[in-house]
Amino acid sequence: MEKENKKQLDAKLLGQLFATMFSLSACTFGGGFVIVSLMKKKVVEERHWLEEDEMLDITAIAQSSPGPIPVNASVILGYRLQGILGSLVAVGGTILPPMILLSLIALFYDWFRQNSIVNTALTVMRAGVAAVICDVVINLAKNVLGTKKPLYIILMIVTFILGYFLDVSAMYIILGCLATGILCVVLEQLKKRRISQ
Repeated sequence: MEKENKKQLDAKLLGQLFATMFSLSACTFGGGFVIVSLMKKKVVEERHWLEEDEMLDITAIAQSSPGPIPVNASVILGYRLQGILGSLVAVGGTILPPMILLSLIALFYDWFRQNSIVNTALTVMRAGVAAVICDVVINLAKNVLGTKKPLYIILMIVTFILGYFLDVSAMYIILGCLATGILCVVLEQLKKRRISQ
């Protein structure tokens, strides 16, 4: 209990958490999938706050929960590191950069809209965002293939076909995967009970 209290009062870690989420959010263009790749590099490889499996779990939860992926991920990461206070600090670090930037853009909206340099920069950033999203997809696919579990691999292929070729809504795909996961857990628990009896 004392260790938990000390952990929750770790001001240095809270500061690092805020600075990390602030810098990630400030440098993320192109939506939530971009921050997943950057967060993995910063949180798993540089800071060693999480294992890669934990980061994948956070990513899955953040994507399947309502709301922006970066905010969802920061809530879970902050809670994992520093409890409720960590969640608040991480969310603050995540939402401040876009709030500041959007406030400035709102003030100078007409200038941004008509400026050819800004338009060119945004077009070029889209190419970079596409590359980062491809990197995320490849890494996630490698991790799924690395499990060597046929169900996961089949589920990945089927959901890709449903989403890309058949244009099925992501919401239905996520709910279908959730239902499949719950069914697998229930069947596994029933199997364990039969073996124990």
